[in-house]
Amino acid sequence: MKLQAGERYFQELNEQIRQCKDTHIEIKNCLGQRYIGAGLSDKDIVIHGTPGNALGAYLNGGRITVYGNAQDATGDTLNEGEIIIHGSAGDAAGYAMRGGKILIQGDAGYRTGIHMKAYEQKIPAIVIGGCAGSFLGEYQAGGNIVVLGLNCPEDKAPVGYFCATGMHGGKIFLRSRVLPDLPEQVVSHVATPEDMREVLPLIDDYCRQFGTDKNAVLDYNFFVLRANTKNPYKQLYTYN
Repeated sequence: MKLQAGERYFQELNEQIRQCKDTHIEIKNCLGQRYIGAGLSDKDIVIHGTPGNALGAYLNGGRITVYGNAQDATGDTLNEGEIIIHGSAGDAAGYAMRGGKILIQGDAGYRTGIHMKAYEQKIPAIVIGGCAGSFLGEYQAGGNIVVLGLNCPEDKAPVGYFCATGMHGGKIFLRSRVLPDLPEQVVSHVATPEDMREVLPLIDDYCRQFGTDKNAVLDYNFFVLRANTKNPYKQLYTYN
């Protein structure tokens, strides 16, 4: 089914998407309608334009593809499925996601991956092709975040301030020659071949989706950030 969003109210558009028996839905001229695909599990939704906040919130399967930018809270509490953005994303993409995958061709705003967690066999993942804003991976408890830093300055880390603040699980992979300032509860090292094998399928998927040269992406330094498991919150609550 093909739908024209235009100036339609978001509730009307979303109700039509829910009632549609087709599994493939194409939305044209999207102008900031919120909650598209929220809670769905069996749709392949293609969006042309700019979807509003909470795109794919509570998504439980299927795929959402955006040809344009996305606003805030994309993939909020995502459980399964994937969201592919041929553009950039606003703040808090992947908030509290516990499964599935978000691929962002361009940049991501503040607090991407905040409260991201793994759940049983589900390992959520976010790949950002450009740079990420401040508080990337804030309170991250599981899953993988990959920041490729494509088209970002090579003399700066491709993330903003306070990266991995409160991190206590999961990993952040930074394609960079420069590390950001990190909180004391986070440790970092140059990615080993074993580390890279873990995220190679994600990088393969990113390059295939967006037509990026995989060899050029991989021929660069990657850092891995992890939580320091030796009482990571100790200095927040004590003086010793």
